[in-house]
Formats: sequence, structure tokens, C-alpha cells
Amino acid sequence: MTLRQTATHQDVMEAGLDRIRRIYDRFDRVVVSFSGGKDSTVVLNLAAMVARERGRLPLDVYFVDEEACYPETVEYVERVRGRDDVRLLWCCLPIMHRNACARTQPWWKCWDEGARDRWVRPLPAGAVTVKDVPRFKDGMQLDDVGPCLYGPEVGTVGDLTGIRAQESPRRLQTVIRRERDNYIAEPRMGYWFNCKPIYDWRAEDVWVAAAKQGWDYNRAYDVQALMGTSVSLQRVTPPFGEEPLGGLWKYAQGWPELWDRMLRRVEGVGTAGRYARTDLYGAGLKEPPPGMTWQQWAWSLLELYPEKERAQIARGIAGVIKMHRKKTRRPIHETEDDVMSGLSWRYICQIVSRGDLKNRKKGQLTQRAITAAARKGLTFEQVKALEGKR
Repeated sequence: MTLRQTATHQDVMEAGLDRIRRIYDRFDRVVVSFSGGKDSTVVLNLAAMVARERGRLPLDVYFVDEEACYPETVEYVERVRGRDDVRLLWCCLPIMHRNACARTQPWWKCWDEGARDRWVRPLPAGAVTVKDVPRFKDGMQLDDVGPCLYGPEVGTVGDLTGIRAQESPRRLQTVIRRERDNYIAEPRMGYWFNCKPIYDWRAEDVWVAAAKQGWDYNRAYDVQALMGTSVSLQRVTPPFGEEPLGGLWKYAQGWPELWDRMLRRVEGVGTAGRYARTDLYGAGLKEPPPGMTWQQWAWSLLELYPEKERAQIARGIAGVIKMHRKKTRRPIHETEDDVMSGLSWRYICQIVSRGDLKNRKKGQLTQRAITAAARKGLTFEQVKALEGKR
């Protein structure tokens, strides 16, 4: 088993370690945002190696517990908390999460005191709760937790995350915008820097490194492998959002007791578990209802959302239509993705049906345009020339 070489002729592990060393050089405090997943496992262990080199142990780590977790995730985080080189904050805060299972309840809060009788599991021992984090405010989301734990009084903060570009076009876009230090994002609030030191790793690199180094890992991946889930599709993310929705069936099959509690916790889970990969949830839409165009169906679906979310989705649709009009004078086609913008009314319909409240599908349009041009046998130069004739 060998690790891939990067463009600088280092293997990916050497490159990851060097990036973390530069992060330690640059920031006053370095913390690890740990999810219990395979990618943050790599970051955790690489950061611990550098912290040991620098005499900066224990390593500051925070885990945001999103309540509906695999039992193996909880067990793994307990093992990490027990490491003598780690100082872990186990955070159980009422974070706003996307619920793509039901249009009538598009958000849910984990660890919501108002739903204590329906919590998926009891509060873990030693949990950091709202009373311990005065900066935390109602309505905050996952990305807000770190700055609530480590405020500007600690100086500049490099927050290490396990984001990899391979996993989505949106993640790729975040690391190709700059040539220098492209793995360090622009600061939030002037002091908080999100850092992606393993952005160029692939899934196979993660597992090769774990095997070679003998790292502990989340055994939920073993269960998913036994269910036939490919390495590239194995996830331990929160289950109810737009992107992981198609994997809800895994909970019912692999963790039936957990699944039973999930059914009572969040609206629409049972329906989504059965139909998430069908037209009902915008997966692989084939035809609009009889007598409707794709455009008409998109606007009809939009009316099914509560007013606030309907307005938010409508703004997102207006944004992609505006982008299309900047790139081309062609009208948006009903079914064919445009070779310049990647947009079609069928894709807009998919956006509405999924309820893209985080505006993530916009990031897929560039790749859709490239794919559409390739289907027609057009090079980028030919596409530009075609546009110039109109």
C-alpha cells in the first residue's frame, strides 16, 4: 500500500503534515473540528503529530454531537476523548439542522430542550451545553460552534477540518480560487480561519494512511461496508439533510433500534427512508405531471414550502437564472442543460423539489455545462465561438 504523490512530489501525508506545520506557524491557536468521520480522523492524527513536534500538546479538539449519530460514532469519540494527547470538548448544542425529509418542517434542532422526550439518545456525560457557551445564540448552525467556543480573546485561530475536494464540486471550488495557501479560507470575524490541510486526499489515501499508521477509526464504516456501500459513498454525516438523504435506508437496515428513535424525532423520516431516491424527493426526475411543463412544475412545487423557505428558494432560483442570462442569450431549455450555464428547467425543478436552502446545487452548474458540451462533442473554444455567433 502506497500513498499518492502530490504535484510537489511529496506523498499526500507529507504534504498534509507540512500544511499543518505552516498553520501552526501562522496562527495563535490551532483547533481540530472533529466529526468522528474518516477525514477528520486523518486531520486529528496529523495535527497530533505536529503538536507533539512543537511541544503543543494536548491538542484542542471539539466534537459537535448532532444527536442522531451511529452508536459506533459515539463509541469512537469516547475513545478519542480518552487519549492523553487530546483535550476534547463534546458539544451538545441546539443547532439548526436542515430537514430535507419534509417540506412542512424544513429545519430541526438537535438537543432541543422542547423535544427532550424524543431525543434519539441521552445527553452524554461531560457534555458542553448551552449554559456552558454564553456566545451561542438560538438559530445558530454548525459552522457557528467553533467561534462560540474559542473567541477572539485567544488570538487568531486555525480551525482544521477534514474537507476533501474529491467529495463534491462545491468543495473543489473552495480550494481552487487561490494559488497560494488555497487550503486556508478567508477569515470569519477577522480571526477565525477554516483550514483544509487534506483537501487533495482521495478516499483511498485516507484508508491507506490509517492502515499504515495503525490509527483507530469509526467502526460504522465497517457496518456500511458489510451492507455493500462503496468506499467513496460511506458517510457518518447527519442523516436528514439534502445530500445524505439518499442514504437514510442504511439506518433502517444496519441500526434498526436507532432508526426507530429517528422516526419519532424528525418529521418525514419514514417517508424519506422509503422514497428519498425517487421523484418524490427530486432524485432522477423523468417527466413532469401530465399537462405541465418543467417550468410550470418548478413553480408549482415552490408553492408547497412555508413562506420563509419559499422566498429563500425563490431567491436561489432567481440567482441561477440571472447567472444564465449573463452567460448566454439562449432561453433556458426545458430538459437540456445549457453548454454555457449548465442550467435547464428540469434541473431547476430538481433544485426546488430537493429544497436547496443552502444553495449548494449552484456549485454543480459548471460541471453540468462541461458535461453538456462533452455530450455534443464541443470543446470549450467551440462553445465560446458558438456563443459569439448569436
